[in-house]
Amino acid sequence: MSQSGMPILRRGVLLLAALPLACASPSPNLYTLSMLPGREYRGAPKLIELRTIGLARYLERSQIVRSTEPYRLDILPNDWWGEPLDTMLGRVLVQSLSQRLVGGTVFPENGAISGTADATIGVNVQRLDQAMSGSVMLVAQVSVTRRGMVAKTFTIAVEPRAAGVAGLVAAMNEAVGRLADDIAVMVAGG
Repeated sequence: MSQSGMPILRRGVLLLAALPLACASPSPNLYTLSMLPGREYRGAPKLIELRTIGLARYLERSQIVRSTEPYRLDILPNDWWGEPLDTMLGRVLVQSLSQRLVGGTVFPENGAISGTADATIGVNVQRLDQAMSGSVMLVAQVSVTRRGMVAKTFTIAVEPRAAGVAGLVAAMNEAVGRLADDIAVMVAGG
């Protein structure tokens, strides 16, 4: 190989080495939900177990689902949840219910703490996305077993206060806070 061929070969190798970096997608933006304080309720059972959250299968993904309307799944490809959605919802509901149910200790079914619960809560999230109207829709079936079982379906609509993904996630967070309020009423009133 000639002297003049070496610089071309080196440039080619450098270009090939840089190619994966140029084709790599940017790191995803990660989002989380957090506990929003709510009204406190007295008369809660001492030990309350929150069962593992059931999710509609379309929500079992890292990417945030923006909408399922009209009959089409619209995801945000570079905007992800910071942890699995069922785990995050469970964590936030445990924190939210612990604040709302004064005198009770709320623990998750799949956590390190266990005991014989005085009440159990089951939650199936059937929908958590944005409707064509722009409102975030949360549809959840909730059961509370205390001295018998009570079950209700809640449909919660929250209008985002800001545009973009941050506004969408904030509206989802508010919807989960409202769900925690509804669950607390069921548990305390049981």
